[in-house]
Amino acid sequence: MNLPPDEATRALMEAAHRRAAEAIGLTCTGPMAWGFAGFTLGRRSGSYWLRVSRSLVKNAGRKHGQGIVGANLLVPRDVPRPALHGTYDWAQGEYAFEAEVLDLVEHPVLSPQSPDLVRNPALPEQWWELLRRALDRLAEADGAKETVRDEWIERAFPQFLGIPAPSNIERVTGHGDLHWGNLTGMPLTLLDWERWGRVPAGYDPGLLHAYSLRVPLVATRIRSQFATVLDTPAGRIGELAALAEMLQAVARGFYPKLAPLLLARTEELTGVRPPVSVPAEVTA
Repeated sequence: MNLPPDEATRALMEAAHRRAAEAIGLTCTGPMAWGFAGFTLGRRSGSYWLRVSRSLVKNAGRKHGQGIVGANLLVPRDVPRPALHGTYDWAQGEYAFEAEVLDLVEHPVLSPQSPDLVRNPALPEQWWELLRRALDRLAEADGAKETVRDEWIERAFPQFLGIPAPSNIERVTGHGDLHWGNLTGMPLTLLDWERWGRVPAGYDPGLLHAYSLRVPLVATRIRSQFATVLDTPAGRIGELAALAEMLQAVARGFYPKLAPLLLARTEELTGVRPPVSVPAEVTA
């Protein structure tokens, strides 16, 4: 969960959420859950969760097979996630809004305040097995979107890792945003399916590993649990793609405490110290 946005964004999104609830016929109660920079707002309605997101009108329109609706159609049902029960979309001024009615997930996410892990959640063996099975099953689905595009990798590897981009990228279908704010404890549920699609092999576990570097015991467990993927040439490329994405965020001022660990892990994999344009952005 993120902090509430500025007053203008708060008023805009709260009004949009009320409009969606009235149109669908839901009464929402309880605290509001804000997404990054106030682009999404969710709230409980009985056994449902009403989520509203906004984008610019020029970017509006659900693309076939993508996002939450696409996941509902194409991802196997035994991949644990909230079921979709309905949608409501509209445009207003410069913004387009999309609303989804989902199952309410009662059990909390493992890191409600940030995507990276700061303490060991002491997850049972069964949880790790369920996560591994979920990602294996997801890999078999037909993904309609290329997440972490080849064109971005072509630019990002030299810029953020200091190495040439790979000539070949093996892809599987993945979640695309696998961090600790999108995972619950037992029973395991994977949340936020906006980015799911065809990702570089190893990207999902590599991203989760990057978000775990402040808790070495958990990071080690991820490397062990997904060794058959991460310890392959294709999986190494996927992990490096995840690290490049994280280091791009560091260059924008995010993850100051995680940054030195991201740099060290990248150098461990490549033998090259990643270029850092603003040293202050990577100090602990």
